[in-house]
Amino acid sequence: MTVRIGVMGGSFDPIHIGHLVAASEVAHRFSLDRVVFSPTGQAWHKEAGTSAPAELRYLMTVVATAADPRFDVSRVDIDRDGQPYTIDTLADLQAQFAKELPGQDAEWFFITGADALADILDWRDPQGILSAAHLVGVTRPGHVLADPGLRPDRISLIEIPALAISSTDIRRRVQAGEPVTYLVPDGVAHLIAKHGLYTGENG
Repeated sequence: MTVRIGVMGGSFDPIHIGHLVAASEVAHRFSLDRVVFSPTGQAWHKEAGTSAPAELRYLMTVVATAADPRFDVSRVDIDRDGQPYTIDTLADLQAQFAKELPGQDAEWFFITGADALADILDWRDPQGILSAAHLVGVTRPGHVLADPGLRPDRISLIEIPALAISSTDIRRRVQAGEPVTYLVPDGVAHLIAKHGLYTGENG
């Protein structure tokens, strides 16, 4: 029996309900057995006070996904030195899987934003990525789905209603003292408040 595994990479700064809904929807549509969340080691935005440290982003992701038995969180990108690349993330996770379940076949799916997917030709080793995993681009309703025009048999695009929520807006709301209740899981909201994240006082 082939195990079907999704991988969702991102800064998760912070992880929010939209990420979880997207992972759940993709898991349903593609009959995934597992979805592995892989937070990046370094957040993409570098302004002082607007980025949570890697370990706290990892912790928030663990807390947010704990209730769903299909969801796992990996440290492969957190523990990697330097710039994370999708091809390296997939290779590391596939190697880990081969060690954990030797001889078990797996089919891989990489979940990312449709905007990012439109730039796949600029990614490191795009053909290698397409060989390693089926790419699933998720986007908010009403957004024009850009077709990268590359191996349509290996790329799917789907709309996710909750993706109207964004990490950028959540960071802005926290900095402005506005509530983020119901936009992030309760445990994530607690960690944001406890560590004073996104207020301009951290990192």
